Amino acid sequence: MSEVTAVPTHCPYCALQCGMSLRPTGVPELPAEVVDRTDFPVNRGALCGKGRTAPSVLSSRVRLTEPLVRCPDTGDLRPATWEEALAAVADGLSRTRADHGADAVGVFGGGGLTNEKAYTLGKFARLVLGTSQIDYNGRFCMSSAAAAHGRAFGLDRGLPFPLEDIPRTGCVILVGSNLAETMPPALRYLTELKENGGKLIVIDPRRTRTAEQADLHLAPRPGTDLALALGMLHLVVAEGRVDEEFVATRTSGWEAARAGAMSHWPEQVERITGVSVPQLREAVAMFSDAGTGMVLTARGPEQQSKGTDTVGAWINLCLATGKAGRPLSGYGCLTGQGNGQGGREHGQKADQLPGYRKLDDPAARAHVAGVWGVDPESLPGPGRSAYELLDALGGDVKALLLMGSNPVVSAPRAAHVEERLRSLDFLAVADVVLSETAALADVVLPVTQWAEETGTMTNLEGRVLLRRRALTPPAGVRSDLEVLHALAGLLGWEKGFSAEPEEVFEELRRASEGGPADYSGISYRRIEDEQGVFWPCPGTGAGEPEHPGTPRLFLERFATPDGRARFVPVVHRPAAEETDAEYPVVLTTGRVVSQYQSGAQTRRVAELNAAAPGPFVELHPRLAERLGVAEGERLAVVSRRGRAVAPARITTAIRPDTVFMPFHWAGEGRANTLVNPALDPVSRMPEFKVCAVRLERDA
Repeated sequence: MSEVTAVPTHCPYCALQCGMSLRPTGVPELPAEVVDRTDFPVNRGALCGKGRTAPSVLSSRVRLTEPLVRCPDTGDLRPATWEEALAAVADGLSRTRADHGADAVGVFGGGGLTNEKAYTLGKFARLVLGTSQIDYNGRFCMSSAAAAHGRAFGLDRGLPFPLEDIPRTGCVILVGSNLAETMPPALRYLTELKENGGKLIVIDPRRTRTAEQADLHLAPRPGTDLALALGMLHLVVAEGRVDEEFVATRTSGWEAARAGAMSHWPEQVERITGVSVPQLREAVAMFSDAGTGMVLTARGPEQQSKGTDTVGAWINLCLATGKAGRPLSGYGCLTGQGNGQGGREHGQKADQLPGYRKLDDPAARAHVAGVWGVDPESLPGPGRSAYELLDALGGDVKALLLMGSNPVVSAPRAAHVEERLRSLDFLAVADVVLSETAALADVVLPVTQWAEETGTMTNLEGRVLLRRRALTPPAGVRSDLEVLHALAGLLGWEKGFSAEPEEVFEELRRASEGGPADYSGISYRRIEDEQGVFWPCPGTGAGEPEHPGTPRLFLERFATPDGRARFVPVVHRPAAEETDAEYPVVLTTGRVVSQYQSGAQTRRVAELNAAAPGPFVELHPRLAERLGVAEGERLAVVSRRGRAVAPARITTAIRPDTVFMPFHWAGEGRANTLVNPALDPVSRMPEFKVCAVRLERDA
């Protein structure tokens, strides 16, 4: 086929949303091949192994191609027609609602759903089902950063500047991120930073491939990032490095934040974190002496029971040094999931309506209800957060509609969540593959994938992108929008749930108009013409020039009522579960380069499995020697919640008091069986990144 048949689109995986093109092959085993797309500015043609092999999951050999319904006689899933499957879902949801009330029906979404699907899912939950019980797996992604962003700046967007600004700043502090493995094409921004004379500080308990690129690597004990940030701010004050003019003119609340930091002496912080005072001083000098600087956080500091305060402490450091609200400076969060940003902006989060409006705001309710043509009083209030919703399954919540998530593998205290899913009266799952969660369902609906549907995504920069349909899906597969359209009709809503993505986006534009995440000036045409449009992008009147979008936030004022950024006073506190004599080692979890999230799709790609075939336990040689464990030997990791077993991987790249496990696998090596579901009081983020464990040689 000629090159012109390649369709420009975006990778289905992480929040970089790298540009690529797809060319149909006509071969069922591999329906499309990836063609480099060098014009897209985020990745400039670069792709990781996951992106290059993404078409493998389009094969009918690995994906679902017909609905499945559980047979009451045998308990097995059997093929069914779409009519039978949709009728079963409608019956299961309506029967539960009639017998137990609207809030007995739950909805669980995903951070990989397009904006159109996230919007429609939230609307479906609140109008058709009338339930408040909706949240999504993005709660496990960057909710702590989102909460801290809102407290400090009045607006949450992962990065308040485009990625292209990173190489031009003077110093980057990267906290709890291993970009080299989680977002490989983004590593070039750090390489270019150093080539331009900028400095890189990486904070991670492991010496990762990313940390190896750093000018300074700090390896704190997991769960102590808050103390580390406070210790650095203490030194900024003690050494006279505060940007007094910036603090006076563009911030509020400094005195209380200053007092909190000054109670964290460097020597005390050294005892808590394991990072020496000379290293603390070196980091402070490196960051403060740079004319411009950024702090970028990822899941390391965020997935903690104090994640919001931890991110807030890093924001305080930016504000005190005048490195926010100025060109080439600021705090940013490296969003993880493909649409982790847009997925929470338009209504599938428990407390939000489209446009990032708050569900308990009367004006927000009135606006969205007007777009939907309903009484604002008919909209339910805020519901449970993700883990709290999963924990309630089989109790108050008796039926669940789940789209685009695999909590059997990805949720904290995963064995408990699996048991809760099994206890439901009714479970319906829409997915592209038979994931571990879908295998538990009463009805499984096979849905289209990224290459088979059109829709918008919002990447980690706040850039709204268009993924174009490049392939015709298999005959037995429907889109999520078609599923919701059909279910709405079966449940009595003949109108208001379009299956056409661009029609849904036009409604989303109106629903978001005037909200913090205003998409009203964005259209499919503009996205294509401009390589994406940054929100907020308000609409304009007839005859007026289009709003250009907002690549850089906060340069003139912050999004608070008085335009000032707010310091939030914070103090260090221990993790929800500290080590003791019974559980003397800290477990932290994360990703590897060749797998993605719960692995539901990447574990079906032979090339990726060859590179990362299964789970492992990473530990320091001193700890291995103490246990008498050799490389590759099966090692059991035991917490108060369960047990996981995987081969030992011995390396000096990790602290001697810490072990690491990747969380992509089910079965006996399921790392999330172990982790603590203790929740951050503000963001409701579970504490994935630190829990107490003991290690045992596995017989």
